[in-house]
Parts: sequence; C-alpha cells; structure tokens
Amino acid sequence: MTPQQAGLPIFGVNRRVTGLRREEVALLAGVSIDYYIRLERGNLSGASDSVLDSLSHALQLDDAERAYLYDLARAVTASERRPPAATGRIRPVVLRMLDAMTDLPAYIRNGRFDILAANSLGQALYAPVYDSPLFARRGPVNTARFLFLDPGSVDFWPQWEKAANDSVAFLRTETVRSPHDKGLTDLIGELSTKSDEFAQLWAKHEVKFHHSGVKQLCHPLIGDLALPYEALDLPADPGLRITIYSPEPDSPGRQALDLLASWIGSTALEH
Repeated sequence: MTPQQAGLPIFGVNRRVTGLRREEVALLAGVSIDYYIRLERGNLSGASDSVLDSLSHALQLDDAERAYLYDLARAVTASERRPPAATGRIRPVVLRMLDAMTDLPAYIRNGRFDILAANSLGQALYAPVYDSPLFARRGPVNTARFLFLDPGSVDFWPQWEKAANDSVAFLRTETVRSPHDKGLTDLIGELSTKSDEFAQLWAKHEVKFHHSGVKQLCHPLIGDLALPYEALDLPADPGLRITIYSPEPDSPGRQALDLLASWIGSTALEH
C-alpha cells in the first residue's frame, strides 16, 4: 500500500520503502508509533476493538482481512472462549437433508477441505477427486491435497492457479479460526514440504472468505462446467460447511448436471 493510496503527501524522493512506513501507519490509525510497533510484532493482547477498527481502516483491509486481524487478536487472548472443534461426525438430520437434494450436487466439508459427506450427484461431480490414488489408502477425500499433490488436478480445475490461490487463502483464514487443529497444522506442513507451489502461495499471507461464486470445472464425462455455488456454515456443527451447486434452469450447467444424473441412474440400474 503506497502513501498515494492512503492519501498521504510524499516528502522527498529517497524513500527506502515503496509502501507505508510504520510511523505513517500509526498516524493513519491514530496510535503511537511505539504501540503500533508492538502490534506489528504480534503483541495484540489487550488491543481494543476501536484500535483494530482504526488499523483496519488505515490499511484499507477487506472483510476477510479484517476478520483475520480480529481472529489473530482473539487467538492471543488466553481467556477468550474458543469454539469447539469440529468432530467430523455428521448428524443424521443433516445427512437426510443432503441426500434429499437429488438434482443439486452438494457436499459437507470441514475447514481443512476434508469432504466428510456428499450426495450422489456431488460424488459424481467430484469423481476425479474421489478416484485419486492419493486417497486409496487414506481418508477422507481432501480437495486441497488433491489440488497440490495430484497432477490430474490441472485437468479438473481449468483455472488451476485461481483455485490454488483461493484454497491457500482459505486455509490461512482457517488457521486463526482453529489455532489448535492438529489436523490442519499437519496438512499445511505436508503441503508445504511436498508442493513448492503451495509453499510459495503460503508465504504471501493472503486471506479470503469462501461464501459464494462460480466454480469452473472440467469433468471427464460432461466436459467444461461453470457452476454457481453457495457455501453455508452449519451453526449447530461448528467448523462444518455445506457447499451446494445450483445452476440456472435450462443453462448449460443445468443440462450438464442432468446428463450426469442420468448417467448415475443408468449405472445404478446396471448394478
């Protein structure tokens, strides 16, 4: 972030940094330079909401970055009540709801991108992930592990770089939401050591929310897809989220899913 972007005047031409200096950030946030340096070094204990708001405004953080800053502050507060970790067990009522969506692909995952349950159309849509040799001897299916460690992921995600950037940013966001999740720590360690691409993206410290959008996929049976999706948190199951793909009626995506559904039906009849 440059001084011009922050609306600050520039004095002199020999700036040693292109971004904002510490004293400039402190000025914009309305705090002392010493206090800002303490925050920058990770000492967020006791930082008030007003200070965090001022800092977010000064650095022009987006919603995901602002939430990440607040989560960092809460993580260093020992007395802060932490939400219970996801158990990985899906309640029967949620499974029935998932299976009832017969014409929409849907699956439930945790913050580590483990797919814990999926309906028939969801499993068929993500068949390349389920069929990956990575998961022949270990489970559950994990889309982040598939993305970075299975060469076939480049074929499944035509926009592989965007998918990779988004996945790393979502995992980074999850690290402060679930700081004591050993499974998450192990996954990040594994991907960092086995994938240079992951390690480079992880070093960028980018964060994002994962609520809605359009997923670009290339399915081996039905070809290229552009599917709108919604990712919804399950309030009664902390850490779990259901993702539902819902293309418009009569759209190419809808027609492709109908074709996939008919293929599932014919395969079931053969068995």
